[in-house]
Amino acid sequence: MTAAVLTRADRAAQDLADLDDIALGARLLAATPTHEGRDPELLTRWATTATEFGAALDLVPCTARVVESDGGLEAGLLARYTSRPSAVELYTDTIAAAEDLIDRLGWRHWYPTGSVRAAAIAHEAVHERLHHSRAKADLKRSLGHVVLRLGEHRMYGHVVGADEIVAHAYARTSCGLGRSPLLLTAALAATTGSRPSPAQPPQASPPRRTARENLRPGREK
Repeated sequence: MTAAVLTRADRAAQDLADLDDIALGARLLAATPTHEGRDPELLTRWATTATEFGAALDLVPCTARVVESDGGLEAGLLARYTSRPSAVELYTDTIAAAEDLIDRLGWRHWYPTGSVRAAAIAHEAVHERLHHSRAKADLKRSLGHVVLRLGEHRMYGHVVGADEIVAHAYARTSCGLGRSPLLLTAALAATTGSRPSPAQPPQASPPRRTARENLRPGREK
C-alpha cells in the first residue's frame, strides 16, 4: 500500500491533532468576532463548559428535512440548518473533501467511513434544538456570561461560537467518534484555505450563505 504524500497544508492540518477538543474550542472562540482580547482562561472555561454541555445532551432526533447540494467548498460550508422551512442542507462536495482528507491524514480510526455525513446531521439537529427549545437558555446559564445585574437578578448573554462547540461535542458523542468533528473542520479549513462551516445561525431563506467560522456540522440557522 502506497502512503499518501502530504502537502505542507496537510501536515499543518495533521498537527492540529496535538490539540485536545477543549483547546480547539478555545481556539475557535478566540478567532470569533466579539472575543478579541478576551482572557484566554475565560475562553478555555467557556470551551470546557460548552463541550461538557454538548456531550451530556440527550439524543436529539433530526426532524428537519435533509437535502443535498454542492457548492459547499466555494461557500465554506459543510452543512447548514434553516428554520423556515425547517431543513438541513448537506454539501456533498465538502463532505467528499472531508472524507478524502481523513484518508490522507490517517484519521479513519477516529472518523469511520460515512461518519462525516452522520456527524453533520447530528450537529445540525443540535442547532435546531437550540433554536426551538429551552436548551439555549440553559446553555447561557451554564456559561455564566452575565451582561446585566438587577439586584439579585442576572441576565445572561450569548457567547458567540459556544453553540458550535456544543454541537460538535454532541456529534462526537452521539456518533461514537474518536475525536470531535471540530478537529476535522479545522483541518479541512487549513487545507482548503477557507472555513467550511457545517453550522450557522438559523435562517429562514434557502441556500447559500456566507461562510462561518470553521468547518462545522451545521449551526442553528
